[in-house]
Amino acid sequence: MQDLKVVLRDDEMPRQWYNIQADMPTPLSPPLNPATGEPIDPEALGAVFPMNLVEQEMAQDRWIDIPEEVLQKLLIWRPSPLQRARGLEQALGTPARIFYKNEGVSPAGSHKPNSAIAQAYYNKQFGIKRLTTETGAGQWGSALSFATQQFGLELKVYMVRVSFEQKPFRKLMMQTWGAQCVPSPTLDTEVGRRVLAEFPDTPGSLGIAISEAIEDAVSSPDTRYSLGSVLNFVCLHQTVIGLEAQKQMEKLNLYPDVVVGCVGGGSNFAGLSFPYVRDRIHGRNVRILAAEPTACPTLTRGPYAYDFGDLAKTTPLLPMHTLGHDFVPAPLHAGGLRYHGMAPLVSRLVKDELIEATAVNQLDSYAAGMLWARTEGFIPAPETTHAIAAAIEEAKKAREEGRERVILLGWSGHGLMDLKGYEAYLKGELTNYEYPQEMIEKSLHALDGYPKL
Repeated sequence: MQDLKVVLRDDEMPRQWYNIQADMPTPLSPPLNPATGEPIDPEALGAVFPMNLVEQEMAQDRWIDIPEEVLQKLLIWRPSPLQRARGLEQALGTPARIFYKNEGVSPAGSHKPNSAIAQAYYNKQFGIKRLTTETGAGQWGSALSFATQQFGLELKVYMVRVSFEQKPFRKLMMQTWGAQCVPSPTLDTEVGRRVLAEFPDTPGSLGIAISEAIEDAVSSPDTRYSLGSVLNFVCLHQTVIGLEAQKQMEKLNLYPDVVVGCVGGGSNFAGLSFPYVRDRIHGRNVRILAAEPTACPTLTRGPYAYDFGDLAKTTPLLPMHTLGHDFVPAPLHAGGLRYHGMAPLVSRLVKDELIEATAVNQLDSYAAGMLWARTEGFIPAPETTHAIAAAIEEAKKAREEGRERVILLGWSGHGLMDLKGYEAYLKGELTNYEYPQEMIEKSLHALDGYPKL
């Protein structure tokens, strides 16, 4: 039973982040200035992010040291345990061994503090006093609220309206950690007022909330914007997950046949998978699978193109799989998987066929979450259930083929603040939803005239 839980010692925690840009077979296309179509000057990002994070965004070094102050905060909950899902294996009758990296043990209950702590630190070092951000399901907002409290920064969170209404306890978590949380769109910003004037009943979107948070940041003194996914430096900070997992698997003398994670903007998936993508680039036989919702099929149905990261088009043009920056998702409960775009690094690796993608519908994801809760005990976040559903399919294949397989799952967070979704599922109130092709095509018309990849 030694493989039921593997916990590293504190001194075995990674001391460096891994930057996959050093190993990518195809270099990442640069972000572009939308006015000129030319690569953006890093200095132009300085009004939005502190320059020490801009430097990480552009870095090509394979390894980047984790500051001691960041390590000390990460040690509150890291290293996180690697656990084996024996109960789920037995329920499925599979010869596969399913391991999961449990990121639900952080103070905020998800993987998000891995980058939130780093971003709060670097902003503090740069002399910033206040941050703004957006949040979908509330996991990033609560993580950054925790992190800013650790470093004495103020924070305002623009939370997508439908999630603000569905997940009131996330708002309370943010307030407990000293942050201000408001439903987006708001009357506090020009873009919010414009959206509400045209669509007063809008459920909101991450694209709208990002626009509001950026507008606030660039118009307020001593303020910068903080983003919980998509960007290169966010993916970088999350690689502690995969680096720890590799050490833990080594202790068991095992290596995964498939690595599975849920994917919305790409941060938790990148954190777990990028160290394994490096292995794959260098010839190791490992499949890497990203699971997204059918209601927001960015990787499986969105083109790889230049697009803005937000509705108001305040960001540079980013090379990514996208559904169009004016995409407004259905109000599914997996709020963290509703972003129109995908991390450029993840998108490029999918394009290079180093990562596979699959889409899971809402009912299948909740069924997987229920099975997990009833076999493993932990109640997973709605986002995490997509990865669980994909892992279950891999385990069923192993059963059908009659061969052993080692599956490594990214368990990105617990669902204790997301029980309204489980209540709706148990009452039979949830339905499947596939985003209509005509809506994708309509959104993608907004890309006409942009530079092509």
